[in-house]
Amino acid sequence: MSIEVKNLIKTFDEKRIIDDISFKVNNGETLAIVGFSGSGKSTVLKLICGLLTPDSGEIITSKGDIAMVFQYSALFDSLNVEDNIAFALHERKELRKKYTEKEIKKIVAEKLELVGLKGIEKKFPSELSGGMQKRVSFARAIVTEPNSILYDEPTSGLDPISSTLIEDYIVRLKEETHAASVVVTHQMSTITRTADRVIMLYQGKVVFEGTPEDMLKQDNEYTKQFVTASLDGPMKIISDN
Repeated sequence: MSIEVKNLIKTFDEKRIIDDISFKVNNGETLAIVGFSGSGKSTVLKLICGLLTPDSGEIITSKGDIAMVFQYSALFDSLNVEDNIAFALHERKELRKKYTEKEIKKIVAEKLELVGLKGIEKKFPSELSGGMQKRVSFARAIVTEPNSILYDEPTSGLDPISSTLIEDYIVRLKEETHAASVVVTHQMSTITRTADRVIMLYQGKVVFEGTPEDMLKQDNEYTKQFVTASLDGPMKIISDN
């Protein structure tokens, strides 16, 4: 098992954002975390990767790296693609002397080829489309051979065709790396194309857990409202966090 979350609680300014949630993600499995804006989805990712500290509860992860793919790629504008991807190999103390420069170049080339971007090492982020930048961020995420990959709204801001391509690469990376993957999203196509299981959050609580097929049945009043994008239902729009 790669990620296990037990009774997680997180509060900001006396408002409970994550309210006693638990779930597991096995190696080679993709869990989608869904919900309306402000439901606490991205907060869960930040807790798992250590950017935030929970008030209580436990997060158990297998030994190895946890990679984070941010919503807007978060590439360094002043670095070319090769240096963006190799950044962790150059800067992290435990990796700095592990590879020669020749080995690093080979690793970068392999990761770029894996995400369908062979031969763009010397280009800068400003020379790439949004979808290409997103794929470079995927390559950067897997350069340390992580056993867990976290995706925060990976198709946000992309056109439908680019979104489909990104979804295909999420599936491909899972198959290639056998990592446990968590995808935060609100897009139905991302849920149905990438996820093995789904949990839905509302006001920090899990209100649904099941497969994408279970979700589409709309047997749950929360999933029915989400799938149909209805304003009528138990969930009320709240501010994002």
